[in-house]
Amino acid sequence: MFSLNTIQEIFDSLNHNKLRTVLTGLSVSWGIFILIVLLGAGNGLKNGVTSNFSDRSTNTVQMWTGTTSLTYKGLKSGRSLNFGEKQIADVNNQLVETSNQTGVITKQLTITNKSEFGTYDVKGVNPSYDKVFNLKFEPNEGRFINILDNKESNKVIVIDKKIEEVLFKGTTSLGKYVKVGDLMFRIIGINSKKARFDNGTAFIPYSTAQTIFNPDMKFNNIAMSVNGLSTQKMNDDFNDKLKKTMSNSLSYDKNDPQAVYIQNSQRDFLQTMMIFKGITIFVAVIGIFTLIAGIVGVSNIMLVTVKERTREIGIRKAIGAPPATILKSIITESIIITTIFGYVGMMAGIGLTELVNYIMLQSAAGNPNGPTVFKNPTVELSYVLISTAILIIAGVIAGYMPARRAVRIKPIEAMREE
Repeated sequence: MFSLNTIQEIFDSLNHNKLRTVLTGLSVSWGIFILIVLLGAGNGLKNGVTSNFSDRSTNTVQMWTGTTSLTYKGLKSGRSLNFGEKQIADVNNQLVETSNQTGVITKQLTITNKSEFGTYDVKGVNPSYDKVFNLKFEPNEGRFINILDNKESNKVIVIDKKIEEVLFKGTTSLGKYVKVGDLMFRIIGINSKKARFDNGTAFIPYSTAQTIFNPDMKFNNIAMSVNGLSTQKMNDDFNDKLKKTMSNSLSYDKNDPQAVYIQNSQRDFLQTMMIFKGITIFVAVIGIFTLIAGIVGVSNIMLVTVKERTREIGIRKAIGAPPATILKSIITESIIITTIFGYVGMMAGIGLTELVNYIMLQSAAGNPNGPTVFKNPTVELSYVLISTAILIIAGVIAGYMPARRAVRIKPIEAMREE
């Protein structure tokens, strides 16, 4: 334990050598500040991009048909391809990783409620579409299309919340009728999962869409869930199997880049996470080098400090001060400097990241459902405490080694030091 006189003496020494104290403290503050900013920026970027995936299914695969660009077994290039029930059955039977397969029939139609109207994508889908895309229905906002609706080709419709807000102006739409094209449909559900980029989508039973809008039973989009594909390689292998299955089913070259387009959300998500792993490693390396720079700074200044105080140490020894007391005084001075300035650097770093976060949130306030690239730049307190402790220990070691040598010098020799 230290007496009040010892503590007062330490602070008098720090006050007397203000420049040296500030230079030592800045090394600590800068190291902690840069570490906090780097970790906060990395986490904020990761949280922002991850939040863009949070309300989307990451295990969704979709396919769209295109036009062949290669000849295949005597068939010419330039053929327009279309999906049918056979392709859905082939996916279901040959690819065990898939589930909830559904054809998607998309038409742009005018939806009208009295004097209000708008043009929206109307998708004919199976009940499994809800499981593929995780649609959201709040209490008292109805349901999605079910098996009975599909079996009986009911004229029912599910609309996005965006559409309700436009066509019904703040009143509930559940159970009411809207005109879709030239036909009347009853609203059975309101999807509250807001789309980020379009003005809303409506859904009707797949069989109804086939009967009314698609008598040739052809369509160009299939959606499905995939299960157990936890690595990028597994997703690449699945994409290859899917291409091969479709090439056999639709008779085109599996290497044709324009015949069928595949969007694998799970693969995209894993790629994004791999990028952020690389960013995390990069930030960690930069943070380590920053800490090393801080350690070198603290060490050098402590070496100079002890060198300057060799004469003082000699005088203290001459008047009877024990070597241990002198060592404790120097080490405590190092601890006080690194602790105080470490805290200052920590608060400055946290303050800056929170300020950036606030500015980003304010700029996104006009579009709360839009994508963001920076969100919640949090830094685990344990990282900060460990970093500060490392700097404190470095300062202690840097002060202890030369101080230990200095207290071993005879008082008369120490007092001769310049």
